[in-house]
Amino acid sequence: MEALQQFGLALLALLTPVGLFHVAWATLLGIFVGSLPGLTATMGVALLTTLTYTMERDAAILVLICMYVGAIYGGSRSAILLNIPGTPASAATSLDGYPLAQRGEAGYAMGLATAGSALGTLVGILLLVLLAPPLAAIAFDFGSFEFFWLAVFGIVISGQLTGGVSPLKGYIAGLLGLMVAMIGSEGLHAHVRFNLGFDQLNGGIGLIPAMVGAFGFAEVLTVMHRRRAELVKGEGRPDRVLPKLVDLVRYKFTILRSGVIGTLIGIIPGVGEDIGAWASYAAARRTSREKNEFGQGSKEGLTAAETGNSAVVPGALIPALTLAVPGSAPAAVLIAALFLHGIRPGPMIMIEQPTFIYSVAAMLVLATLAIAVFGLSLTRLFIQVLRIPRELLMPVVFTLCVIGPYALTQRVFDIWVMVVFGLIGFVLRQMNYPMAPLVLGIILGALVDKSLRRGLTLTDGDLTPFFTRPISAVFVVIIVLSIVAGLKPVRRAISRLGWFRQERKDA
Repeated sequence: MEALQQFGLALLALLTPVGLFHVAWATLLGIFVGSLPGLTATMGVALLTTLTYTMERDAAILVLICMYVGAIYGGSRSAILLNIPGTPASAATSLDGYPLAQRGEAGYAMGLATAGSALGTLVGILLLVLLAPPLAAIAFDFGSFEFFWLAVFGIVISGQLTGGVSPLKGYIAGLLGLMVAMIGSEGLHAHVRFNLGFDQLNGGIGLIPAMVGAFGFAEVLTVMHRRRAELVKGEGRPDRVLPKLVDLVRYKFTILRSGVIGTLIGIIPGVGEDIGAWASYAAARRTSREKNEFGQGSKEGLTAAETGNSAVVPGALIPALTLAVPGSAPAAVLIAALFLHGIRPGPMIMIEQPTFIYSVAAMLVLATLAIAVFGLSLTRLFIQVLRIPRELLMPVVFTLCVIGPYALTQRVFDIWVMVVFGLIGFVLRQMNYPMAPLVLGIILGALVDKSLRRGLTLTDGDLTPFFTRPISAVFVVIIVLSIVAGLKPVRRAISRLGWFRQERKDA
């Protein structure tokens, strides 16, 4: 009851003309960012963070959360109309959304995606309010040993779950991120390491320039390198957009299950929205009575994918707020923004800012209502946005990539950091290396380094507590199982076992 009251007060505090204005423009901008291939949610949040520096705290966080929610949802527009996910989170959406559009049901597909996204986010918000306070309480039992393994788990699992990419490449990208995080002054004694003779690197690699480069400039180069996408035929006359109530009722269990799966996936550090979508899609296909329609224009498959990826957003904020460990790449940028605006995420947040989690939940509710309104009423406008030539769009994006990092520190050096990471990111993408583990390695590297050395200092060099403390031991077991499960022989054995069981069942 107290939680509901706190949530109500937080919602009322945001229901002002200025607050609603911020919700409207930031969510709409987020939808446009997500809709345009090449502009990701991480990139949108990172660029917008640099523009909120002078804003009041709650307004700045509201704007960034609306951008996050809008961009994850907006990726479904291009996934349905172009068969190109606007964000990686919408990859599963294109499997059934594009076939529906080819059948002349583009408008209805977008309406169904909107309903799934809104309902998925609401399920995630409910779990955020229920799970975040107890998780923050549990986090008080975390010491250096537990935080070390938590950070390692985030990097390992993000390298493991990189759909369609070899886990080895995910691990390599994560290790590269850890190496980058070691540059600059270390956290305990301020000893400068690996600055390569550049005094500007004494403070380390800035998170925002690195992320803008890896997700922004690299994406610009990648988009210009790809062939031009074409809209599906007949897009000029969208059909019915408002989802039928009978469809929502028919898929009510799919929506609820996908919302829970997406939220739980979001809680796992570093996994992200794309895995939430694929996990929800796979679960829906496994239990569906319409399995043969999946991949051919299944409305249930489309609903499951969109519900799952949107539910990850509030789920990813649970560890971000209570442990200061991001559940996704955009959540990592939000952590940086929180510190920028004087909020310290972590176990102490329920003591220092006891009502902030409820404020975040209220912000998510308003962003969800905004995507529902815009998604159902501006379908024609989104179709026109997708017609913008990339030759006109990408120079604007590159300009923002340059302005954003410079605006934070007024250092030209950060522009060069952005360019270097953009080139590195482009090369890695061409070799099919995932970006999420790289960025998570940079973010979590400092936590790994500080926690390991602080733990060794406390035990006078004894490694035993890293493996014998209960929570640490659980993390070690999970990490080992995750790595073993990613080995090809083990995956083949599991696949053969599943096939054998299916054969026996059919017999």
